Amino acid sequence: MGTTSFKRSHSIKLLILAITLMFVLAAALPVNAEVYDVVILNGRVLDPESKLGAVRNIGINKSVIQAISTERLQGRITIDANGLIVSPGFIDLHVHLWPRQDQMNFKVKAMDGVTTALDLEAGWSDMDQWYRTREGKALVNYGASINHMGIRMRVMRDPGLMFASGDAAKRAASESEIIEIKRQIERGLERGAVGIGLLLGYTPAVNREELVEIFRLANKFNTPCYVHIKAPEFRALQEVIEAAKATKGPLHVVHVNSMGLWDTPKFLQAIGEAQSRGLDVTTECYPYTAAATGIESVIFDEGWREKLCIDYKDLQWAATGERLTEDTFKAYRKKGGIVIIHLMTEDMIQLAVASPLTMIASDSLLKDGKGHPRSTGTFSRVLGRYVREKKALTLMEALRKMILMPAQRLEGRISAMKNKGRIRIGADADITIFDSERIIDKATFREPTKYSEGIKYVLVNGVLVVKDGHLLSGDTPGRPVRAAIK
Repeated sequence: MGTTSFKRSHSIKLLILAITLMFVLAAALPVNAEVYDVVILNGRVLDPESKLGAVRNIGINKSVIQAISTERLQGRITIDANGLIVSPGFIDLHVHLWPRQDQMNFKVKAMDGVTTALDLEAGWSDMDQWYRTREGKALVNYGASINHMGIRMRVMRDPGLMFASGDAAKRAASESEIIEIKRQIERGLERGAVGIGLLLGYTPAVNREELVEIFRLANKFNTPCYVHIKAPEFRALQEVIEAAKATKGPLHVVHVNSMGLWDTPKFLQAIGEAQSRGLDVTTECYPYTAAATGIESVIFDEGWREKLCIDYKDLQWAATGERLTEDTFKAYRKKGGIVIIHLMTEDMIQLAVASPLTMIASDSLLKDGKGHPRSTGTFSRVLGRYVREKKALTLMEALRKMILMPAQRLEGRISAMKNKGRIRIGADADITIFDSERIIDKATFREPTKYSEGIKYVLVNGVLVVKDGHLLSGDTPGRPVRAAIK
């Protein structure tokens, strides 16, 4: 046989082999098998709502979960999640999103498994502006409350910048001022605010009349007041529970650990009793023994050491990591900025994290890369330290606190939240995939933006933003979480 004939014969044999393999592969697939935009294979799916805890394959099309199957699925993008946990993306109810600081905050959230970050304790006083400045620019889903303190400062002509410092902090509002404050809050709710942010700890002069009027709005719009109570005192908790009872307005008490301090068990008991009486009261905690806030705020007015049972040495300047003295405290108070407050014990944190009453929320506080490590590591810390290491709660219990409870808290106001926090057909494809044996927080008080470990993949509305443990650049698939606009 000549060389040309041999080559022709060999080529024909290769062609026949290729065609045969093609038919074999086609026969192995279901007839008309769908090819999904993204497929997640071989992961152990944990869904707190259905309590599914088994290996499944997930198919995603156009930002929605379209298939959950034991059969192999075909995708244009395929993620092999063998040995990993596949869960709904974490929902953080307590993130401080300040202008020009969003992108850093969104990045650390995604690397901690968070797919929805909401500024609900504080929020903003102009809803249209807040959402407009983030449209098309967000790595994760975003939303905000209408900010009572900001509106109070505007109505009462308070000169404070970030925190109330004049009348808004120190004087009871007049009847006409309460009417105007209420009008502006109602306008914010009509423009789609997720809820009402009530920073009573920074506006301690708010009286019962004003508080009840705000809770009446919460009832009218079926949305919680997300409340930082006036002080870490039981009577401050009773004040807002009584307002909720009088008006049937929903109440969410933020960071119960740093509000309850040594009385955290008593706080949790009171919240549980309120729920048993039919009141719509919920709460949250973060897994760190230090708090953080602005040193220029009224929190540090005269008497703070006695009220908090701490001293200057228990304060840490976020920008440098130094512990404060009386002299540096006075200097930084004039300047303003973030201060870390070391005032809680590990026992009270574990109690709060493990309580069936609490959701997990970070109270993120980062500015120019400085702040509290809870901003970066809250969710990984709960899963690594309190689930895996301390066994204070199960993995499914922890995920329920991070995912389902926050979604359910928002559903009365925002029906779209019924499609978040779940892995089921028709749900939004906000998904976090992590290694339960390795996940842990790495951020510290000196390195607060150090990414968590063990988060392998994160999808926001079906788009990969974290791949193989690394943040991807370019896409901004986050969508607004916003109530209907009137």
